[in-house]
Amino acid sequence: MKKHVAIGIDIGGTNTVFGIVDKKGNFLAEGKMKTRDYGEIEVFLAALNEKVRLALRRLNEKVFVEGIGIGAPMGNINKGTIEYAADLPWKGVIPLADLFKQYTSLPVIVTNDANAAAIGEMIYGGAKGMKNFVVITLGTGLGSGFVVNGELLYGADGFAGEIGHTSIRPGESNRQCACGRKGCLETYVSATGIKRTVFKLLGDMIEDSVLRNYSFNELTAADISEAAKNGDPVALAAFEHTGKMLGYKLADVVAHTNPEAIFLFGGLTLSGELIFEPTRRHMEQNLLSIYKGKVKLLPSKLNTQNAAVLGASALVWNMENHKK
Repeated sequence: MKKHVAIGIDIGGTNTVFGIVDKKGNFLAEGKMKTRDYGEIEVFLAALNEKVRLALRRLNEKVFVEGIGIGAPMGNINKGTIEYAADLPWKGVIPLADLFKQYTSLPVIVTNDANAAAIGEMIYGGAKGMKNFVVITLGTGLGSGFVVNGELLYGADGFAGEIGHTSIRPGESNRQCACGRKGCLETYVSATGIKRTVFKLLGDMIEDSVLRNYSFNELTAADISEAAKNGDPVALAAFEHTGKMLGYKLADVVAHTNPEAIFLFGGLTLSGELIFEPTRRHMEQNLLSIYKGKVKLLPSKLNTQNAAVLGASALVWNMENHKK
C-alpha cells in the first residue's frame, strides 16, 4: 500500500528548503537550494522541480503525493501568488501556483510563512484540538497567523493579521521599517529589532557590557541571549524592552480575537524565559480584566530545524480535512 505524503516547500530570502512529509509529520526526504542563485523565477522553479522529483525517485517506499504546500514571504493563498516580497530576488506579483502547474497536476497551495506555521501548529504541534489561537513568528522580521473558530484568518485580500506592521508607538517612533513606514512592531520585536534596541541602549547606558565589543553586523540574537544568561545589564534591558513591546501588542491581539493560546515561534524564542517572562508580564498588565489569567503564552512545538517545511506541508492536510 502506498503511503500518503505531502510536499512542503519554504521559500526564504537566502535558502529554499523542501521535504516529503507523511501525515504524522515524519520526513521521508528533504533538500535545499540557494534562492538567490536564481535571478529568474522560471529557472528557479525548474531547478526546484528537478530536486523534488529526484528526492521522490530516491525514496525506498512507494508514495502517493496529495499535494504541494508552499510558504513564502507575502504569499497570497487566495491567488496563489507572491506579491512584492522585499527579501526575494523576483519583484512584483509572481503567479507562483500557476507557474508551478506546468510541472504538476497536483494541488499547489501558497501562503505566507507565518500562516503556514499556524496550520503546522494546528496539525502537528501544540495547537492540536484548539479552535482559537495565534502564532507569532520571531525571526529576521515578525510574522503572525490567526486561527479563529478553527479557520485560518486570511481576510479579503489574503493578508490579514500582519501585526508586525502595526505601529507600536504611533507618531513617537522613528525606527525605519523595511516596509517603508516607521515604528512598526517588528522594528522592536524580531532578531533584527532586538539588535537595534541593544545599540540604542549601549548609547544610553554606561554599565560595562560584553556587547560593546560587537559591530552591528557581527551581533546576533544568540549573542544577546548568551550575554543575558550571564547577567549582562544591557542584554537584560534589551529583552525587557522587547518583551514590553510584544506584551503590549499581544494584549490588543487578545482583545481582537480572544484566543485560547498564543504560540511564539522562531529563532528569538530559543532564548526561553528571557523573552517569555517579560512578554507574559506586560501582556497580563495590559489585558482587559475579563481576559486576565486566561490566555496561555507558549513556545511552539514546531521549533525545529524543519519547522517551516512542516508547516508548509500541513497546508495540504488542512486542505484535505476541509474536503471531508
